[in-house]
Amino acid sequence: MILRAAVLLATLLVAGLLGTGVAAAAPSPTVGAPTAVLTAAAPTATAGTGVPCRTGVRACVRLSTNQAWLLDGKRVVTGPVRISHGRTGFRTPPGSFRVSYKDEDHISSVYDDAPMPYSVFFNGDIAFHQGSVRVTSHGCVHLPVAAARMFFANLRPGDLVQVVR
Repeated sequence: MILRAAVLLATLLVAGLLGTGVAAAAPSPTVGAPTAVLTAAAPTATAGTGVPCRTGVRACVRLSTNQAWLLDGKRVVTGPVRISHGRTGFRTPPGSFRVSYKDEDHISSVYDDAPMPYSVFFNGDIAFHQGSVRVTSHGCVHLPVAAARMFFANLRPGDLVQVVR
């Protein structure tokens, strides 16, 4: 039965069906064997944690409440932490993004050589970084120093970041 499930999983991966919301049943089991069904359901919110982002996200931002979370699977590593984000004309866009790079001592080349400690870039020039949570930004997500260090230490290029309203 385990071999049959592994073959089905490999077939789904090759066919590109896994992760598309398509459900597939395992081959008919032999009499008396437990029934196994593999489903590739659409990602859902991280149940029971209060985190509004889908499963598999490493960092979650909720713009409407000025909160962010750092996640490891379904486990909350830190959060919710208070944040600030983009002001009028420089809104932080909602969506799903991949971490592109990190720079511990980044200096903005666009906004008056402003320091952006513990920068984790995830949408072009938008990043998590240490900054005042009382001041809105040019699109970045400002974090208190301890949270900025935590996000910097735990996020890696390729990790998924989701920003929700």
